Amino acid sequence: MAKPRGKGTLHNWFKKEKWVDISAPKKGGGYEKCGRKSAKKSKRGYPKCVPQAKANRMTKAQIKSAVKRKRANPMKKVKTFVKKKTNGTKKKT
Repeated sequence: MAKPRGKGTLHNWFKKEKWVDISAPKKGGGYEKCGRKSAKKSKRGYPKCVPQAKANRMTKAQIKSAVKRKRANPMKKVKTFVKKKTNGTKKKT
């Protein structure tokens, strides 16, 4: 017998969220759907997919950074937001 699906399952998360490819903006605004048909035949680069809600909150610089990191190593899971590193020293006044 199949397990009943709870309200916090991964299946529901993907089903309820609209996923978009932030590396493929449309001319009129918005983004293409996540994914691509064929890697060999596609002109598009490797997709960086995020939920639509997160894509709307991102700045152009954040999108550019996330796409660049994803395409540098497509098989690695890349965080969408990266914290800036500090060197730990304080500036004397």
